[in-house]
Amino acid sequence: MGIIKLTNIRTFSYHGCLVEESKIGSDYSVDLEIKADLRKSMETDELADTVDYVHLNKIVIEEMAIRSKLLEHVAKRIVKRVFDEIPSVSRIVVGVSKINPPIGGDVQAVTVQIEEYRT
Repeated sequence: MGIIKLTNIRTFSYHGCLVEESKIGSDYSVDLEIKADLRKSMETDELADTVDYVHLNKIVIEEMAIRSKLLEHVAKRIVKRVFDEIPSVSRIVVGVSKINPPIGGDVQAVTVQIEEYRT
């Protein structure tokens, strides 16, 4: 088994419960970690035998472009797409962070992280 991580995927998206957030938008960061069997690709050195991180990045970017009120909802959609589209992935950890959230304090980011296993 092995782990592939994509760290700090940056997007500008329109998530949030406030009406203003749907109009103004905000900066977001996504961290994605997947677990898969990488033994074959370690031997063959072929992209077809591994999990393509370009595909993972594309899933994150596309799902972040779909507005949600809650970060949990976005994170779950990312998990579902990865499991649906990449059968070799057995575990996913995804963290979706809103940078400078409008919460009336000096907070760099708010992050929702979920971990799911293929059932």
